[in-house]
Amino acid sequence: HVQLVESGGGSVQAGGSLRLSCVASGDIYSSDCMGWFRQAPGKEREVVASIYTGGRGPYLAASVRGRFTVSEDNAKNTLDLQMVSLKPEDTAMYYCAARASRACTILPEYDYWGQGTQVTVS
Repeated sequence: HVQLVESGGGSVQAGGSLRLSCVASGDIYSSDCMGWFRQAPGKEREVVASIYTGGRGPYLAASVRGRFTVSEDNAKNTLDLQMVSLKPEDTAMYYCAARASRACTILPEYDYWGQGTQVTVS
């Protein structure tokens, strides 16, 4: 089992920046892929970014490409999401997720999820 804990959310004005972090613990070596998803009220959960452990194959959704950067530190078991030029439409609960022994996917078909951290852009 893998435990994921997010931090770094908050309220910012449009154009501002935030950095989300996710710390993984437990049976982390079973996780080949980690990702960030977000869900706004009344909307489906959508992928923001994903990356393989070791930093391979980072993926960013088109809506955030050029503004967000995903990175992971295998030694520290952390997954970060650097967000700049934030827009009101980025407002959502952001979730860290891990997928065991399978390829990354843009679908919310991950095995482990954090509790989420709220990002509000006004």
